[in-house]
Amino acid sequence: MSENGLELQPIEGLQSLKARTYEALKTAIFEMNLYDEKAQLKLDERALALKFGVSRTPLREALAQLEQEGLVRTAPRRGIFIVRRTKAEILEMITVWAALESMAARLATVVARDAEIAALHGLTDTFSSADVDAHMGEYSDANIRFHAAIIALSRCKLIADITSGLFMHVRAIRQRTIVEADRARRSIIDHKEIVEALEARNGERAERLVREHTLRLRDHVERYVTID
Repeated sequence: MSENGLELQPIEGLQSLKARTYEALKTAIFEMNLYDEKAQLKLDERALALKFGVSRTPLREALAQLEQEGLVRTAPRRGIFIVRRTKAEILEMITVWAALESMAARLATVVARDAEIAALHGLTDTFSSADVDAHMGEYSDANIRFHAAIIALSRCKLIADITSGLFMHVRAIRQRTIVEADRARRSIIDHKEIVEALEARNGERAERLVREHTLRLRDHVERYVTID
């Protein structure tokens, strides 16, 4: 499909066709730029079956499972579509993410090892606010990994479980907005300050910085982003 659609790979391996098709399609949905204005949300069963190299039966079984999970929906007489949340829902998701990731940062100052915190430099120090525009794709990926890493450093399974349900949509909205209104430059500065607070084991400051950082994303979405 086009660059704004799903990046699909042929199905291979020993796993059942339905399970393999489900995992491949779910991965493709998670990795697409879902909130790009040109994103292709309608799924073509025939094209998917050809791309995966499977029959319609395992594909339809996989789509049925994805629909039960709320990732796709069937519109009568129109087809099957990847679910994109409303703007109000996205704002709520970002608010919840801000609360959970900020607590994760506070926990990380207590339970994370020095080497684990130091590894965050690899996601921040290689970028500068002066030339980030020339490396926007790389920084967008590093930005996502940075926030996922803070969740992991908390060692709190419940926070990880809850945020995993929000991850696809928050990730996609971060991807869309990182290029807007100088957000990438501000993001780099914020990330470096967060790492400093984590290394200083300053839980209160780390929690506040992460919360404010994510709520700035919420403010940006509320003011500037239109979601059809």
